[in-house]
Amino acid sequence: MTTRTLISPAQLARPRGKFLYWVVFVLVVGLFTLVFLGPLYWMVSGGLKTTQEVVQSPPTFLPKTVHPENYSRAWDVMDLSRLLFNTLYYAFGALAFQLILDVAAAYSLSKLRPVFGKAILAMMLVTLMIPATVLVVPQYLTVLDVPIVERNLLNSPWAIWLPSVTNAFNIFLLKRFFDSIPRELLDAASIDGASPLRTLRSVVLPISRPILGVVSIFAIVGVWKDFLWPMLTLPDPSKQTLNVGIYSLSNGVPENVLIAALTIASVPTLLIFLVFQRNIMSGLTAGGLKG
Repeated sequence: MTTRTLISPAQLARPRGKFLYWVVFVLVVGLFTLVFLGPLYWMVSGGLKTTQEVVQSPPTFLPKTVHPENYSRAWDVMDLSRLLFNTLYYAFGALAFQLILDVAAAYSLSKLRPVFGKAILAMMLVTLMIPATVLVVPQYLTVLDVPIVERNLLNSPWAIWLPSVTNAFNIFLLKRFFDSIPRELLDAASIDGASPLRTLRSVVLPISRPILGVVSIFAIVGVWKDFLWPMLTLPDPSKQTLNVGIYSLSNGVPENVLIAALTIASVPTLLIFLVFQRNIMSGLTAGGLKG
């Protein structure tokens, strides 16, 4: 079977076809590179400029004089070490809860097939159609006075962890991956006397590392980039996240120091993406076992 493309192999083999192909390819790749990397370069270079150079118009493409001390000043003045520790604490706590509870929910819906399982999954997916901002008020009232236990969760990590667990998208991703695992593997484990929990721990999870990596990245980045919810639930400055802390301390801080602080806050998520970028696509497209 032949593969249909916009340009036929015969046209692409001609000198003119090759030239046009590479011109279009370079232009498209260069444009997308500029769109995605341009703001990052502007942020990094802005942290190396003086305050006058940052605010001047028209702006300069390259710093006239490089001032790397702006980054160390931002680290000390805005207490980024404390904010970074808080954010890591909230992010990895949310990751732990999601891996435990979302995996259990997805495995139950996929392999244990409870009563009304399809209806439960449908109701979960319906929540994806609701804008996140609509849920801010009811969620805030809930953490302000949790029903039954009657506890106030403000300034508590539980205010960040508990709402992050209810992630219908991650449950859906995990369920689709678990659906692709051959039933014969689970039947073989059951014949050997393994319980459903033992099957999940010893059979399903070891071959689900790609999708677990994707869910982990989504969980960490979701907490890292969130701003509105931590600002509402963590009013104590000593317990705030990076985004909220930088915003709270931005008054009276020079623009170049503020840009340097934003650059430092962006580095961890960029490193996570660069290290685990292969896992993102492999986890989203993995289909269980081959052969």
